[in-house]
Amino acid sequence: MAAGVPASAAEQAHRKRMLWLVAIGFFMQTLDATIVNTALPAMADGLHESPLRMQSVLVAYSLTMAMFIPLSGWLADHLGTRRVFMGAILVFAAGSLACGMSTSLSHLVMARIVQGAGGALLLPVGRLAVLRAYPRGEFLAAMSFVAIPGLIGPLLGPTLGGWLVQMASWHWVFLVNVPVGLVGWVAARQLMPDFRGVTHQPLDLAGYGLLALGMVLVSLSVDGMSEFGMPSAIALVGLITGLACMVAYWLRASGQEHPLFSPMLFRVPALSIGLTGNLFSRLGSSAVPFLIPLMLQLSLGFTPAQAGMMMLPIAAAGMAVKRFATWSITRYGYRRVLVINTMLVGGLIASFALVGRGEPMWLLLVHFACFGACNSLQFTAMNTLTLRDLDSAQASSGNSLLSMVQMLAISLGVALASTVLAGFTNWLGAEGHADRMLTVFHATFICMGGMTLASAWIFWQLSPQSAWVRRMVHDIGPD
Repeated sequence: MAAGVPASAAEQAHRKRMLWLVAIGFFMQTLDATIVNTALPAMADGLHESPLRMQSVLVAYSLTMAMFIPLSGWLADHLGTRRVFMGAILVFAAGSLACGMSTSLSHLVMARIVQGAGGALLLPVGRLAVLRAYPRGEFLAAMSFVAIPGLIGPLLGPTLGGWLVQMASWHWVFLVNVPVGLVGWVAARQLMPDFRGVTHQPLDLAGYGLLALGMVLVSLSVDGMSEFGMPSAIALVGLITGLACMVAYWLRASGQEHPLFSPMLFRVPALSIGLTGNLFSRLGSSAVPFLIPLMLQLSLGFTPAQAGMMMLPIAAAGMAVKRFATWSITRYGYRRVLVINTMLVGGLIASFALVGRGEPMWLLLVHFACFGACNSLQFTAMNTLTLRDLDSAQASSGNSLLSMVQMLAISLGVALASTVLAGFTNWLGAEGHADRMLTVFHATFICMGGMTLASAWIFWQLSPQSAWVRRMVHDIGPD
């Protein structure tokens, strides 16, 4: 439909059904990112592994998503949104089936990589289809509709995961995606429009290889020290090599006509600070959904269903604070909100070290809700700051770069938390001892909270209350 031409009733009905399709795809992606957390101890028991070595199940998924997100726009432009979206659903469903049939940790990790490859394309390609199907004046309302299921996914994920583990088995955490995926594939064949790019830019394959290799090496080096018992020397070599690959990409990109991500983006101060803050401040908050269910089940005696229910206040408070986020940023500006709120998030993460046996349930729920509210405000402020000053030509690339950094931060946050957890566990000889393990979790929360507190300095570099801060923040999207 041409911009500015009113849509017929039939076209409007078709576009509405397409929105439901994209929203369900986003829901599947966000649900699967959180449903696994409360099932990790049960998975460890079924696969005869230590619960403290299961973080690779989470790292593999988020790292794969970070790797494939930069390809989403190029694939959609060349193959069409319908074909890529349908393919993404099939890959996601196939990966889910393989996860549910896994008999070892290595098989499960490989299946999660397949699942993550499909999940990485669901939202970006769906968002691109919505962008091309709706005129500018209707786009924000359409994306707000799509974002709602994305907020519900983290609300239901931990609870549903815990319930499935207790009522059936951990395999059903993944198998429930298969029938939903098949129905989604049939719906996508009927409802997803087949948009393609007007101009076909070549893919910077060498640059993509450098960026992907860098992310993998950095994440695996951090994760390997706890998961695989990797010697420090090998981990250090992998870490330095990964960082060198990332630096090489950015040096190479400056001389390319069509790089994946242009270094020119970083001439926008808000994007530079927003991306850096996103990466470092998310390390601590990304570890919380991994650490909390483990602590509740391994040290405090919660069942999987109870641990999942305890995560509800975090997600519910996060949804409730969205409107407050708009008001607070408009009233006080990004710099003040982000500096103060980053310190609050860091302090709240560290304060989980105070959680112990005999703590009143109402106090625990309030504690979790406070973290959820501050964490949601943090994500909203960082995301809108990062994309705020990009023009239309930079928006797509900047948004993909932000999505990639977010998934990389989740991967690194879980890997880093597991490494700290493993270090304290070995130091205190705590594995198998509930009391010592509680001390280990407390020490890990203090470390992760301290790192988040330190990242507040990044947002201090923002100009205080500059003109662009005063603009209303209308387009707050999903985390």
